[in-house]
Amino acid sequence: MRRKIPSLQALACLEAAARHQSYTRAAQELALTQGAVSRQLTALEDFVGVALFKRTRHGVTLTERGRDYAAQVAVRLQALEQDTLDVMSHQSGALNLPLAAVPTFATRWLIPRLPDLKRHQPELTVHLETRTRPFMFADTPFDAALYAGTPEQVAQWAGTRAIKLLDEVVLPVCAPSLLQGASSLSPEAIAGLPLLQQSTRPDAWRQWFEAQGVAATQALSGARFELFSMTAAAAVHGMGLALVPRLLVEDELARGELVVASPQALASGRVYVLVCPERDDQPPALQMFVDWLLQAVQVANTPISP
Repeated sequence: MRRKIPSLQALACLEAAARHQSYTRAAQELALTQGAVSRQLTALEDFVGVALFKRTRHGVTLTERGRDYAAQVAVRLQALEQDTLDVMSHQSGALNLPLAAVPTFATRWLIPRLPDLKRHQPELTVHLETRTRPFMFADTPFDAALYAGTPEQVAQWAGTRAIKLLDEVVLPVCAPSLLQGASSLSPEAIAGLPLLQQSTRPDAWRQWFEAQGVAATQALSGARFELFSMTAAAAVHGMGLALVPRLLVEDELARGELVVASPQALASGRVYVLVCPERDDQPPALQMFVDWLLQAVQVANTPISP
C-alpha cells in the first residue's frame, strides 16, 4: 500500500521556509528558484489538504497547522540526516555512540579524556549533544546520557538504568585577589563577600553555610548563572565566590586563576551517572564506552573534593 508521505524535496522546502519565514531565503539555502519552492509548497498543501502558509504584506507566515507540522518535520528531517550520516560512517567500519550530556561535565571532564578513548578504541566515535533534564530515549537518537541529579531524580527516570560514576561534592572557589593575601577564608568571612549563584542549585550556598553553622543572610543573593562554566568564569573575573564541584574547575585551579577559598567541602546530594535505556541487548559502541568510562573514573580517582 502506498504510504501517505510527501516528497522529501517538499518537506525540505517546508522546513527551510518555516525557519526563514521566507520563500526567497529558503530558495537561496536550497539552491532552488523562489518559484520552485513556491510550487513545492503548493503541491504539499494540496497533498495534505491544509493551508500551511498565508501571505502577508511582509512575505509569508505559517498558519497554526503549518507551524505544528513544520516543527514535526524539522525533527524528522534532522533524525533522517543523522541516520544517513551514521550509515555513511559505518562504511569505514566505525562505531558511533550518540551521547547526551550535561554541558559542563561534558566539556570539563569527559572531552579532555576522549583522546584516551580514541587511543584504546580507535573505531569508536562519540557524538555529543547537551541535555540537562531527563527525556524519553525513544524520542531521541541517543544511546545513553551523562546526567547529574539526586538519586531520587535518577530513580524516577522511567525506562532506564543508571551506572553511578561520581558523587558531587562542592567547595568555595574565588579569584586570588579576594583572599587579600590569606591562605583561606573562614565561613564567616565568606558570608560577607559577593556570592555567585547557580540558578540550577538555588539553595547551594544556604546549605553550605548551614553545614558550617554560620548564619548568612545573603546566602540567596548574588548574580545568577545557569551553567557551572559561567559561574566559574564569573569567579575568575573577581565577581565573587563560586560554590562548584572541584572537578569542573581543575584547569582554573591549576593555572592559578581560581583558588580554594575554604577547604570546607559539602556533599551536594547529587551524583554523576551514565543513564541507558532498559533493553535486553546493548549496542556494541555503548558497551565499549561503558567499559572505558568506568576505567577512566577509576584511574582518574576524582572524588569531587578538595
